[in-house]
Amino acid sequence: MTYGESNMRRESDWLTVGEAARFLGVAQSTIRKWSDQGRVPAFYTPGRHRRFRRSDLESFLARSGPDRQQAGPTVLLVDDDERMRALVRLQLEREGYDVQEAASADEGLASIENRKPELVLLDVMMPHVDGWEMLRRIQVRHGAGAIPVLMFSGQVDEAARRQAASSGASGFVGKGFDLEDLVEQAKAIVPV
Repeated sequence: MTYGESNMRRESDWLTVGEAARFLGVAQSTIRKWSDQGRVPAFYTPGRHRRFRRSDLESFLARSGPDRQQAGPTVLLVDDDERMRALVRLQLEREGYDVQEAASADEGLASIENRKPELVLLDVMMPHVDGWEMLRRIQVRHGAGAIPVLMFSGQVDEAARRQAASSGASGFVGKGFDLEDLVEQAKAIVPV
């Protein structure tokens, strides 16, 4: 093996946060949290970027078993607002949930196909495919009620609340909501 081959082999053994998250099938925030907790070893570059050794991740998977849900029930959070996702994710992770994130309905539907969550938190107002259409697609693909869906919206609208109930959603929370209310409803649907 030449020096170049040896160097390339070593570089491919190290994964970025995004690559490691995809490898484990979790959100980047989850792997950062596991790294901070010492559950997954991380190494830092001189620029303070985390890198994960592939063999360490494989060992983690072997220890974690096939379901890898040590952090609690999996919640898929679908919202095009990155700041809102970060806020909700942090609160849910504090409660013990394993949170996956998606910035669009298409990302959310793909995520469900990769790893079925115990609960979907779904924003009504999203570009291209809105929450109502995503809810319909989830029900067509997996069956009505097979995956509980808690809808939320930037508007506190009784019509939207009624539409959520008639569409088969497990609940509805008006955005601008008290975060504790959202978490309490999530816990009522899927306890930690």
